[in-house]
Amino acid sequence: MDADKLAAAIAFAKSQPSDWPKDFHTQEEQFGALLGPIPKDRADTNGLVIRRGYVVADFGETDRVDPTYSVAKSMLATVALVALREHRITDLDAPVGDLVKDGGYDSPHNQAITWRHHLHQQSEWEGTIWGKAHDFVGKKEFGAGERKPRQLSAPGTFYEYNDVRINRFALSLLRVFGRPLPDVFRDEVMDPIGASKTWRWIPYDNAFVEIDQVKMPSISGGTRWGGGVWISTEDMARFGLLWLRRGKWGERQILPEAAVAEALVPSAHGPDYGFLWWLDTKGKNWPELPANSFGARGAGSNTIFVSPDHDLVVVWRWHSSRNNADATFFRMLVAAIVK
Repeated sequence: MDADKLAAAIAFAKSQPSDWPKDFHTQEEQFGALLGPIPKDRADTNGLVIRRGYVVADFGETDRVDPTYSVAKSMLATVALVALREHRITDLDAPVGDLVKDGGYDSPHNQAITWRHHLHQQSEWEGTIWGKAHDFVGKKEFGAGERKPRQLSAPGTFYEYNDVRINRFALSLLRVFGRPLPDVFRDEVMDPIGASKTWRWIPYDNAFVEIDQVKMPSISGGTRWGGGVWISTEDMARFGLLWLRRGKWGERQILPEAAVAEALVPSAHGPDYGFLWWLDTKGKNWPELPANSFGARGAGSNTIFVSPDHDLVVVWRWHSSRNNADATFFRMLVAAIVK
């Protein structure tokens, strides 16, 4: 890489911090009543750039363990691919209720929901889980994210970014595995890729169920109401590299390669969205970058960006969301590539 251009890209990234308060004091105002813990504060903007599997640049506290918000959704999708690998789920288009018998899919509306619908955020699941209702109605429960009621669509026909439904999906995966999903993620994904022992997937205080007479936590797909995945930039980069390598780490195929490819195909109704991963097939999420680029995004902003064309993984955390700052940074990095 061109050293001067790379340095300029890093300088730009350092100049683009997040507007989010460092002490999370607006969390409940933004999202509603908390269900789990929130840290006292967070790191400044920081990042790490991997080219051809090598770290070519890093800045800030890349070993700091912070919440990564909805990047956890892409991690939850990864757990679902492990379920496919182990044949716990054999058909993504089968109704979830065929395997999950806890009442959550008993209604005529919910009976039609498939695993694919959940992965595409098109499930339209109806119900309440951990004290939060699917419709996001209620100022106390949802803060500034409160929504007006709308009529439900048929499952698979309407996209809505909805953490309540993601949390229902996580509970359904817990039922399928019969063991806590953080343990699955650790044993089947993070330990094999050499991640540290510092990351945590923290449940809400009330998110526990009994399976085979054992009390187990059910995890969330973000930190909207506290908890979620708290992780370092370095461990996020390893996770991004696993996806760049199509689910393979060294000689081990951790995720089914065909399932990884399927996960990066846009859904019919989403905003260029795959299996809980953001895509760039329309050139709108990261303008002027390759159409096969993809990434994970979390509030704050926390971003993993992957460009297979450039053998590139970038993790940029607590950065500005103004004026497509992330796309600008990633384009500067691509422009620094010499060969």
